[in-house]
Amino acid sequence: MITLCGFAVSNYYNKVKMVLLEKGIAFTEEYVGTGAKDDTTLNASPLGKVPFIRLEDGRTLCESEVIVEYLEAAYPAPALVPADPWAAAKVRELTTFIELHLELVARELYPQAFFGGTVSEANQARVRKLLEKNIVAFKRLAKFAPYVAGPEFTSADCAAFVTLPLVAMASKTIYGVDLLAEGGIDWKPYIKLVGERPSAVTVSADRKAAQDAQIAAIKAKAAAAAKPAA
Repeated sequence: MITLCGFAVSNYYNKVKMVLLEKGIAFTEEYVGTGAKDDTTLNASPLGKVPFIRLEDGRTLCESEVIVEYLEAAYPAPALVPADPWAAAKVRELTTFIELHLELVARELYPQAFFGGTVSEANQARVRKLLEKNIVAFKRLAKFAPYVAGPEFTSADCAAFVTLPLVAMASKTIYGVDLLAEGGIDWKPYIKLVGERPSAVTVSADRKAAQDAQIAAIKAKAAAAAKPAA
């Protein structure tokens, strides 16, 4: 059985989890935080990143898209990548755009958008300019007909489902405008459609539970710190 290591708030973890669920692959989950420095984690993921997977024989694999490609090769049915080489490449192209040119750029906003930190005005302006450019480019590739690569659900949808809302929410929080929607990406009906799949329902519920637990832990810690010493 495969063990999926990471945590349920991570969009990259959830992408892999969604693929596992879509394919009906038996797996267990093991909590591993980012930046872990123990040898067991670093031997599996040398940069301490999540997710990574561990097989029953002890072999490990990191980097979410590499994991997805392994799962597609090892468990070909049901297929989440088309058999046609060109169509398969177009699916991977979309995933690369979503993660490299949208999420990785928007990620610079996350400290202020989601975690109470700050992002300088100069960096905010730089990120906005790049996001606006990249969203226009993404719109040229994405089909949303009804899925991101066309009529069939693919692994690119596993990436899009867990990523596009983050990009939209981060930009809305920082700039007061959803840059995806402003750029002509009507993402909400698409997310609603994908969100009805059993895999997406499970991923969303587990993510919410993990987020609620995080918030409760933060509040408990703050309450303990504020409590006067006896």
